[in-house]
Amino acid sequence: MRASPFEVPWSDYTPALIDGLQRTVAFTVVSFAGAAILGLVVALLRLSPTRLVRLPAAVYTEVFKNVPLLAIIFLTYFGLASAGIRLDVFTAGCLSLVVFYAAYLSEIFRSAISGVHAGQTEAGEALGLGKVGIFGHIILPQALRQALPGTNTMLVDLLKSTSLLVTVSAAELMSEGRLITSATFRALEVYLVISAIYFALCYPLSQLLLLLERKVRAGVPLSPWRRRRVRAARELLAGDMTTDVRVKEAAV
Repeated sequence: MRASPFEVPWSDYTPALIDGLQRTVAFTVVSFAGAAILGLVVALLRLSPTRLVRLPAAVYTEVFKNVPLLAIIFLTYFGLASAGIRLDVFTAGCLSLVVFYAAYLSEIFRSAISGVHAGQTEAGEALGLGKVGIFGHIILPQALRQALPGTNTMLVDLLKSTSLLVTVSAAELMSEGRLITSATFRALEVYLVISAIYFALCYPLSQLLLLLERKVRAGVPLSPWRRRRVRAARELLAGDMTTDVRVKEAAV
């Protein structure tokens, strides 16, 4: 009689899976935050009018876009250790993900910033704003709106790429799955469950990001500060319209 494909005592391994899930989320949050900051810095360097600044940023982008993430993980964890620089697994994993995804995010940010019409900068100068003010109040908000689709895709992709850290035993979700497989010899069942957990993470996240993108494109204010300003503007417009109607009625 053939054995059932579902015989792993999952109740025994639930704590390990929860720990691996938390580790995966921690890798994702820390790495994406670092990659977004570094990517924005690299994008600004690539937009600099100074060639000596643009060239290193361009080299960085092209190198890390054309080297596999797995090779970067090995270089960061094993390569640096052989050179006397020993990093713990979490630091090495986050650093690998940061430098890899920062290269792609820098291209997304650079394209979005370049896509803002030059007339916006001229309008800011006409209002007396400096370069920092123009970038922070005019260019960046519009660029972030344009960069959302690509940035959202990179976030979901980074979450899935944390599974490659299994190669350095990072104790994330895929590493826990490998340990359960070694203990139970039920590879099909274990990796089906691990895949289902990744799907349960990635699909809702992608849908939430898509909803956020739609709200931003529709001009829906997301922050309380922004909502207060929009409400105040609507009240002001409504007051002006009421005044105009009264003036017209009085004239008649």
